[in-house]
Amino acid sequence: MIGGGGKGLDNLKGVSSENIIAICDVDEMRAAEGFKRVPQAKRYRDFRKMLESEKSLDAVVVSTPDHTHAMAAVMAMKMGKHVYCEKPLTHFVSEARLMRKVAREHKVATQMGNQGHSYDSTRRVVELVRAGVVGDVRHVHVWTDRPIWPQGLDRPTETPPVPATLDWDLWLGRTPYRPYNPAYLPFNWRGWWDFGTGALGDMACHCWDTAYWALQLGLPDTVEARSSGVNSETARKWSIIDYQFPAYKSRPPAKLTWYDGGKLPSADLISGAQYPKNGSLIVGDKGTIFLKDWNADRFQILPAEKFKEYKQPPQTIPRSAGHYKEWIAACKDGPPAMSNFDYSTLLTEAVLLGNVALRLGRKIEWDAVGMRVKGAPEADQYLKPEYRKG
Repeated sequence: MIGGGGKGLDNLKGVSSENIIAICDVDEMRAAEGFKRVPQAKRYRDFRKMLESEKSLDAVVVSTPDHTHAMAAVMAMKMGKHVYCEKPLTHFVSEARLMRKVAREHKVATQMGNQGHSYDSTRRVVELVRAGVVGDVRHVHVWTDRPIWPQGLDRPTETPPVPATLDWDLWLGRTPYRPYNPAYLPFNWRGWWDFGTGALGDMACHCWDTAYWALQLGLPDTVEARSSGVNSETARKWSIIDYQFPAYKSRPPAKLTWYDGGKLPSADLISGAQYPKNGSLIVGDKGTIFLKDWNADRFQILPAEKFKEYKQPPQTIPRSAGHYKEWIAACKDGPPAMSNFDYSTLLTEAVLLGNVALRLGRKIEWDAVGMRVKGAPEADQYLKPEYRKG
């Protein structure tokens, strides 16, 4: 386990059927419950030392803040370890491409932590869309109640002492050094650009997933963002982001609009009803699939009266024993997990391009082959990070 507290603790429980031999965390207090649950596991602070020391490791779970995902996962995969990594898979687009390349080269079993991908309801909605139940889909709306942490802030100036239980230098990882401040951790790092990816990075890999998978959206041609205003330190207080995806096979071009910070689609799309905190609308020319949470468990097809009875398409996607079990089976020579890095790196790249548009403050055209924003070399700093020496 790389990361033993917070989401790392949830993930530890998820893989507790296996022999957990080591837990690594830079914060002893945050990881205390994880250490307590698996007292026989060896404790580490530096994942590099853990990976180098534990020769019998088969698999690794990465549950760190976003800025450390790629460093830990790539090192593990290059050593032949199977990897489960939290969402968003990476902090930068270049890291997503590297993760896919390394996973393929080393033939390891992988899975991203967007747990809804394994839900029966998600797979059923994918089947409904692909069977044409709601017709041709040209627009998807996705929203979240995030951020539920502070954003639109300037860097704090106070420099309190680093807690004795925290290795601050290791927590910073590859990012430029800055003094410790509790404004960053253990939870609010999500809003700071150096460490997180804002509301979009936190929730889009969940909330987009069903529609993205069903429509096989791939990578966008253009991305345009509106927001509360540019801030170099943190993500915006709110944003609305339009992604335009090209046609694919028989599917027409599709637009996906993302909303956060209290922004929502027009209520007319659901006949004036109230939107839930998180959800999505897959709008076809015959009907609309309404997902009433970040997952598809309570989906409804609208208009309800029209779809009271409709022809159910056959099941075409295997059902899952569970997100962790699916990955563990893949580690043991079973079929690949379905949110493996071939799929989830593309989803992550598409999501992260919204933050590139936000930070540039204008519409971008994406050159997927060249991995660049057309006519905007200044965007490169948001596509590929610099790594702090050491």
